[in-house]
Amino acid sequence: MPVKIRLQRRGKKGKPYFWIIAADSRSPRDGKYLEKIGFYNPTTNPAQIDLNVDKAVEWLQNGAQPTDTARAILSYKGALMKNHLAGGVRKGALTEEQAETKFNEWLDSKKGSIDHKKATLSDAQQKVKAEALAAEKAVNEKRTADAIAAAPAEEVVEETEATTETPVEETAKTIDDVAAEAKAETETPAAEAKEDEKEA
Repeated sequence: MPVKIRLQRRGKKGKPYFWIIAADSRSPRDGKYLEKIGFYNPTTNPAQIDLNVDKAVEWLQNGAQPTDTARAILSYKGALMKNHLAGGVRKGALTEEQAETKFNEWLDSKKGSIDHKKATLSDAQQKVKAEALAAEKAVNEKRTADAIAAAPAEEVVEETEATTETPVEETAKTIDDVAAEAKAETETPAAEAKEDEKEA
């Protein structure tokens, strides 16, 4: 029976989540499997991978063939490296201790690169947040400046309206006063003439 190490899809629509399984190559994608050896979550950055390396090496030594994606995951987690070192031990090129030391060194270097990637991603996220905050502050300052600039302009408009209204009223009063004075002047000579006639 040909065995494949491959992914079996789980999760919701649009939110994929995969099990890493050893299964018969003739079984359907989501069908029966022989053993679950880990999971893979590609929706996070960096992707979340949990793999039982010893089980994966055991299946590889028994002749299981990984698919392309599963091979990349096994290489990333060190299962292929451990299988390679186990082959060296079987041939007598390495001892168990040397193989274990090499594998641990490889794991440390891999962990350093993963930590560096996580730090770079967190720095990038903080930078994006800082830029967004600075842009929002700039917009708020611009709005405040526009509001301050608009307020004196409204006061100036109100003052000009007040000054334009006042002369109109004064002009209207002046015309009325002039008319009243003219009327009074015309009435005064007539009244004086009547008084003169009465005295005479």
